[in-house]
Amino acid sequence: MSRLMDEKKPDFADLKSRLGSTPEELREFCQSVHTADLAEWLQDLDEDAVWTVFRALGAEDRAELLVYVPDALTEELAKGMGDQELVDVVQELQADDVADILALTDGPTTERILRSIDFERAQGLRELIHYPADTAGGMMTTEFVAVPEDTRIGDAIKEIKKQVATEEGPSGEEGLGIWVVDESYRPVGFVTDRDLLSHSIHDTVADVMETDIKTIEPQRDQEEVAQLFLKYGLDEVPVVDKSGALIGVVVEEYAREVIEEEAEEDIRKLVGTSPAEHTRLPILTRVRHRLPMQPLTVMGGLATAWILGKGLGSAGSETQVLTYIPLVIGLAGNVGIQSSTVLVRAYATGEVTREREGAVLGSEVLVGSIIGFLCGLGALLVASWIEGSPQFGLAVGFAISVAVSWASFLGSAVPILCQHWKIDPAIVAGPFLITLSDVSGSAIFLGVSHLLL
Repeated sequence: MSRLMDEKKPDFADLKSRLGSTPEELREFCQSVHTADLAEWLQDLDEDAVWTVFRALGAEDRAELLVYVPDALTEELAKGMGDQELVDVVQELQADDVADILALTDGPTTERILRSIDFERAQGLRELIHYPADTAGGMMTTEFVAVPEDTRIGDAIKEIKKQVATEEGPSGEEGLGIWVVDESYRPVGFVTDRDLLSHSIHDTVADVMETDIKTIEPQRDQEEVAQLFLKYGLDEVPVVDKSGALIGVVVEEYAREVIEEEAEEDIRKLVGTSPAEHTRLPILTRVRHRLPMQPLTVMGGLATAWILGKGLGSAGSETQVLTYIPLVIGLAGNVGIQSSTVLVRAYATGEVTREREGAVLGSEVLVGSIIGFLCGLGALLVASWIEGSPQFGLAVGFAISVAVSWASFLGSAVPILCQHWKIDPAIVAGPFLITLSDVSGSAIFLGVSHLLL
């Protein structure tokens, strides 16, 4: 039965085949697909097709979709909607998600949207938009439940129901309990949902609340907030202003996302790719992200070649070319590891499917070839000057271009082959790829330079 269900699971081809159907039929199909899958498929459609799908959805489905799609697509969709359409979407979202969307729109649009919704909610949103996205203030939600210390549990439950009914309280996935505040609205305790249900409705929240709470200021960096969750195993953290009054709450879900994002960003910076790098970015954008790591390698390799050349003295050109091997190994290793890191990450997140492997491989090789050409051009000019021979510089530059392009192919092909052979690409793509890239790159470099010299 499960195999039969998997065979009938909608895929990207099914979406494309329904683009010419009526809006009602397209909406019905989209509702049968998980929003995360639909958001991923939209990234592979052209602009007209994206709008065809988006226009077919209702406000609730649009709102959910905007939470899943990347910021670039969210910005495009938000700018393309009319004010009333955007208001309808905003009404379906939690405050922190609304703030993220409004941050992608221009000031006049944001102001018109805020004036069109409930005054109290608009006030909370204005406060959220004020904080940078990578701070505690940018992570927090202003939609939470807080009650005084002398509130009875029965009344606290009624307050939750009241706020949820008016869509001012926490959503089902965020609401883990209520905050207890003193007369100055400073958080003094927290009561979990379990405690609310397991104690008498006549008990006060002060009798059952947890008093060991940690607070954080809205200006604190998101990484510090995430570390607080990780260290103390918290579910929620209250955000307080300078006077200690409760102004928002950060939930564990968002802290977990920050931890994952920060770890991924550090890994990508380590290999010289952009934190926003993914396989759907335009070719030249990817080149621009990865290229800054290469000049240092080129300069170091050329300096090494110059030093080794001085040691060899008046050796022949075929011997002199050996001094450029460290440059080739460095460049090929950098480009190969960049490609493999992007592919390993893409497989881990489901960004690359079997249908996209060919396109991703081709685009990564093209990125590597452009980087190889630019680095080879730089090496050509400097090597010609160092060796006093344009022919020698041409041989070195062209050989580097070919070797780096090959390394890019390996960096993409190895993870793809590992995926097909049921081997974890993260294990193989490191030492195996570096060794293979060094050996084959050196051989290609020597072969090409020998032919030209």
